[in-house]
Amino acid sequence: MGDKQIRQNIIDELEFDPSIDAAHVGVSVENGIATLTGHVGSYTERVAAEKAAQKVRGVRGVVEEIKVRFGGETPPRDEDLARRAVQMLDWSVTVPRNAVQVKVQDGWVTLSGKLGWQYQKEEAYRAIRRLAGVAGIVNAIEVAPNASVPDVRAKIMAALKRSAELEADAIKVTVKDGKVVLEGKVNACHERRIAENAAWSAPGVRAVEDHLTLA
Repeated sequence: MGDKQIRQNIIDELEFDPSIDAAHVGVSVENGIATLTGHVGSYTERVAAEKAAQKVRGVRGVVEEIKVRFGGETPPRDEDLARRAVQMLDWSVTVPRNAVQVKVQDGWVTLSGKLGWQYQKEEAYRAIRRLAGVAGIVNAIEVAPNASVPDVRAKIMAALKRSAELEADAIKVTVKDGKVVLEGKVNACHERRIAENAAWSAPGVRAVEDHLTLA
C-alpha cells in the first residue's frame, strides 16, 4: 500500500471518529510514517487522533505534533489544574494515595513517583487525561521491580502465547533490570502494541524497548 492511500485511509479514519474534529488535523505520510499536525480542543481528542492513525493498515509509526487549543474558553490556572489532578488521583481506587506527585506548567501535567505495577501507572495517566484544560501529560512515574527475571519473562511469554493475533514463536523476549526488550517480527502495527501491552502486564517492568519489525 502506497503512502498516498495510507494518508487517505488515515483521513477517513479521523473523520469516522465522532470524538475528533478532523477538519483541523493535518496528515502526511512518508515511507509508512504518519505525521499528524494541526490543533484540537482537548488532550483527549489529541490522543484519540493518534490512536486512530495507529489503527490504519500500513502505518509503521506515528509522529504526533498536534497542539491543544481551548478555543474561546479560558484555560484553568496551573494551580487549579494541579489541585484537580491531585483530587482525581485521590479518588482512584487503583493508584495508592500519595504515591504520585503532580507538577503543572502551562497546562502540561508531569506525574512522578513510584508504583508497583504498570497498570497503576496507566490508570494515573488515564485519570489526568480526562481533565479539562490539560494541554499535555508527561508520565514520569517509575515502576519498581518486584519480581525475578525468569518469572517476568515467563509471564510475558505466556501472555504472548494467549493472544490469538500474535505468532509468539516469532518474538524474542529478554529481561534485565526491569527492562524488557522485544525482538522479532509481527504482521501489522497493531500487533506491536499487543506485544508491548503483554510486556507491560508483567510485574516489575519499568521499561519496554520495541525492536519488532513488520514482516
